[in-house]
Amino acid sequence: MQLRSLTWPLLIIGLLALLAVPFFPQLVYSVFIMKTLCFVLFACAFNLLLGHTGILSFGHAAFFGSGAYVTGQLVKAYGVPTELGILAGGLVAALLGAVIGALAIRRSGIYLAMITLAISQLVFFFFLQAPFTGAEDGLQRIPRGTFLGVIDLNNDTALYYVVLGIVGAGLWVVWRTVNSPFGQVMRAIREHEPRAISLGYPVARYKVLVFALSAGLSGIAGSLKAIIFQLAALYDVHWHTSGDVILMTLLGGMNTVFGPAVGAAIVSTLNHYLDPFGAWVTVIIGVVFMTCVLMFRQGVVGELGKLLASRRPPTAPPDTTPHASARADSHH
Repeated sequence: MQLRSLTWPLLIIGLLALLAVPFFPQLVYSVFIMKTLCFVLFACAFNLLLGHTGILSFGHAAFFGSGAYVTGQLVKAYGVPTELGILAGGLVAALLGAVIGALAIRRSGIYLAMITLAISQLVFFFFLQAPFTGAEDGLQRIPRGTFLGVIDLNNDTALYYVVLGIVGAGLWVVWRTVNSPFGQVMRAIREHEPRAISLGYPVARYKVLVFALSAGLSGIAGSLKAIIFQLAALYDVHWHTSGDVILMTLLGGMNTVFGPAVGAAIVSTLNHYLDPFGAWVTVIIGVVFMTCVLMFRQGVVGELGKLLASRRPPTAPPDTTPHASARADSHH
């Protein structure tokens, strides 16, 4: 049995489980699931760069945090409707991604990664020093408001379904992008960039577009997190968050479409349920990461697909006996 044949049943089961979360508050905390969904979208958006285009960014927290701060400021200070605030957060993050991408792609490999990290730190210090961000205290008491003027987001159940819908739409964009001619060009750039250039593809333009798309989806994820917790904090734009999303992607499997979603769920669950251990959480997650890197070289989802593929029944070889040849000759 192939992993692809299991994809739709697993997606349906997962969707039904997510839809049922608000009805079982004694089993799972809906706010925790909403936070996990934000990181699921963040990780899958980041993987458009790393897994599908071969570009490593050490500064993706700049887009995640920018979306959070822009949405929080617009909704709190200017009374912008929540849905427009989330959209604005994504658009500002996409614009920032296009600018950073245009600068970073002038180099490749570790030099590109260092450029993204350096610019991300500039963004971090901007939000640390800007007068409207609250510095170390963050932008607090962000009103949730209403969605489309009808749905009261102060109700956790209503907010949960809105977040689930937006994240689902974002994941569909990721899936559609990967399974499109644009996605084929992304993989061509990842596998052999000089050949893609020789075929006439404007590689630099494609890279900037992927940066902008990945950044925009990451900004929407940050915007949703700001609305959920009514807070935009410096941690959202800190380099630790960039490290977290890389960890999520590698754990889940960067050569898959939704593998990073599994990695995001694993890391978020560990952070949530191991919180009583305090600083030891970092050590435990580090041990889990090393174990997965050593034992699951292609990530959890990648290794699962490899395992299922190895268990497929072998196809029967063609019959080459003399009797088979004679039968074939008789048919002719």
